[in-house]
Amino acid sequence: MRLAIQTAEAIGSCVLWIDEMEKAFAGMGGNGSMDGGTSQRVFGSFLSWMQEKTKPCFVIATINRIEGLPPELLRKGRFDEIFFVGLPTPKERAAILRIHIQKFGRKLADFAKELDQMVVDSEGFSGAELEEAVVTGLYDAFYHDRELTSDDSHVVA
Repeated sequence: MRLAIQTAEAIGSCVLWIDEMEKAFAGMGGNGSMDGGTSQRVFGSFLSWMQEKTKPCFVIATINRIEGLPPELLRKGRFDEIFFVGLPTPKERAAILRIHIQKFGRKLADFAKELDQMVVDSEGFSGAELEEAVVTGLYDAFYHDRELTSDDSHVVA
């Protein structure tokens, strides 16, 4: 943690992106007896740095389950704003599917008829899951020694 903080400060003006932060600080609600207090000290060092940093380092974190984080991490002055980004809407899912179909060099026209059904079938999918559905369809098509077609739309659901 010290090395990461020193690196961020040495860079100067930077954005420090922490992905899935709740995993880094999982189990912080305990008494530290499982690791001799190491996790508590690391967490404390990070909190102190966030509160007292003097270098222009903008900290952003993604969190899947905010309720798993210790409340002291969410206090004002550490993160200025907290906001929720939900799952994509049907319109957004269609756009995401189009992006990934094209990203892998496929023609949107080949999927025009089935795209609406793919959007319906992918209710509750995140953007990453939509991308993976397209990739899985490509693997399936490759396995069967053929090009990706609208017949692979079942893979999305």
